[in-house]
Amino acid sequence: MTLILLEALGAGLIFVAIVWWTMFSGRKNGELPSSDAKDDEAAPKD
Repeated sequence: MTLILLEALGAGLIFVAIVWWTMFSGRKNGELPSSDAKDDEAAPKD
């Protein structure tokens, strides 16, 4: 029973580590602006 609990704890920790790594391993200044956003800014406003 103890071994099953340790394996479940280990799997949970690995899962949390993968989620943490994927959340905070992106670009330092966030996502690059998309080309659609650039087109919208360049378009004249009415």
